[in-house]
Amino acid sequence: MKMTIIYALLSAFFGVYGTTSSASNTNQVSQNLETAIPQKKQIVIGNWDEFNSRKIDRLIQEAKQKPAHSLYAVFDFDNTTAFLDIEEATLIYQLENLKFSMKPEILKEIIYKDIPPSNFNSDYNNKNHQPVNINLIGQDIIDSYTWLYNNYSGFAGNKTLDEIKKNSNYMNFIVKMRYLYDAIGGSFDHEVSYPWVTYLFSGMSKKEVADLVHDTIEWQNNQPIGKVTWVSPADMAGRAGIVSVTWKNGFRLIPEMQTLYKNLQQAGVDVYVISASALDVIKSIVTTGKYGFSVPESHVYAMHPLYDKEGRLTHSLDPYYPQTQGKGKTETIKKFIQQHYKDTGPILVAGDSEGDQNMMSDFNDTKCVLIINRLRSSDTIIGELSAKAVRDYNKDDAKILLQGRDENKGKFLPSQSSILMGTNNKVSLP
Repeated sequence: MKMTIIYALLSAFFGVYGTTSSASNTNQVSQNLETAIPQKKQIVIGNWDEFNSRKIDRLIQEAKQKPAHSLYAVFDFDNTTAFLDIEEATLIYQLENLKFSMKPEILKEIIYKDIPPSNFNSDYNNKNHQPVNINLIGQDIIDSYTWLYNNYSGFAGNKTLDEIKKNSNYMNFIVKMRYLYDAIGGSFDHEVSYPWVTYLFSGMSKKEVADLVHDTIEWQNNQPIGKVTWVSPADMAGRAGIVSVTWKNGFRLIPEMQTLYKNLQQAGVDVYVISASALDVIKSIVTTGKYGFSVPESHVYAMHPLYDKEGRLTHSLDPYYPQTQGKGKTETIKKFIQQHYKDTGPILVAGDSEGDQNMMSDFNDTKCVLIINRLRSSDTIIGELSAKAVRDYNKDDAKILLQGRDENKGKFLPSQSSILMGTNNKVSLP
C-alpha cells in the first residue's frame, strides 16, 4: 500500500539548505554545525556513518535546549536496537532445550490458532516439492510433542534431555516447529504471524519468560554469527513430509544503540520502545539495567498478552492494546504516548522493516527517521524512505538517515551500505 510521505522542510532544525555539489553540501553541513551549536565533544560515537553521527548529535544538542521530558523518541527493538530478533532467538533456545510450560492439548490449540487451512507459499513445499499446510504439519508436531511430553523429565517423563535428543521425535518436533514459524510468516498476513510466536510462552510467569530471555542472550553471545539449516528426520516424514528451515544465529545487542538511548535520556528526551515481540520479552531487556538500558516499564509497548488469575501468560492478546506492528505502532503512539507531549509526534523514530514504516511516516513533526539498512524492497514505504535517504545524503535538510551494518559480524558499518549475511558486498539499495 502506498502512502503519502510528508517531508517537512526543517531549516530551523537542520540549518540552511544546500544547493550546490555534494562536496559543498558536506562543507556547509560542517559549517552549520560549527556555528549553530557551541562546540562540545561529540557524544554520538561508535561505528556510525559520519553524516548520520553529525545529524543525530545535532538532534541531541538541540534537545538539550528544550525543557526536560518535553520531547520523546521511539525505537523498534528487533534488528534495530539489536542485531537479529530476540524472539526468534528465544524460540530456538526454547526448542533446543524444550522450555515449554504446556500440555500437548494446549500446544495443539496454539499452533492451529488463527492459521488459515490453505497451503503455505510454494517456497515452503517439502523436500518432495509437495505443498504443506497447517493440518499436515500440525499433527506431525503434536505427535512428536506428545512423545516428548510423556518421556522427558522436564515434562511428565523420566528421561534426561541428552537421552531425549537421541530419539527422532526430538528433531522432528524442533525442526517442524521452526519451519512452521517461517511458513506462517511467509504465507499469511502479519496480523496472523506476529502474535503466533508469542503464544508459545503460554503457561509461564513473567519471571520465567525473563529468565528464558536472559539464558538466550547468554547463549547467543557465545554462538557464531551465521546461517543454520535444520532438516527434519527422514524416518519421520509423517503427513507433511521432510521439511527444512534456515535461520540466522548470533543475536547481539548493539553498543551504538545502547549509547544512543542513554544520550537521548541524558538530554531530557524520553525514550520509548515499541516492538512486535512479546511484551515481557522486551521488558526483560530494556528496563532492568542489566544490558545497558534504563527504559521505564511504562515506556515499553509490545504484543500484550492476557494473563490468567495467577499472572501467567495465556495464548491470547489483550484486545485493549493494538498489535504493535505496522499501523498498530502508530495507533499505540496516538493512544498511549503523544497525549503526554501536547499531542506531538516523536522527534526521532528508529526501525528497520515494514512493521516500522507507518510510525516513520505518520507524524509531521518527526525531525529524524533512522533506518537500519536491511535492503528492504523498493515497493514498500520503508524502501522508498531508504532511497530518499540515499538521495538526500549530506544535505542539510535530510530528515531520513540510513545506517549500514555488517551482518557477518553483527556490527554497524560507518556507511549507509550494508553487507548481508553470507555475502561480501556493501550495498546501499536493493
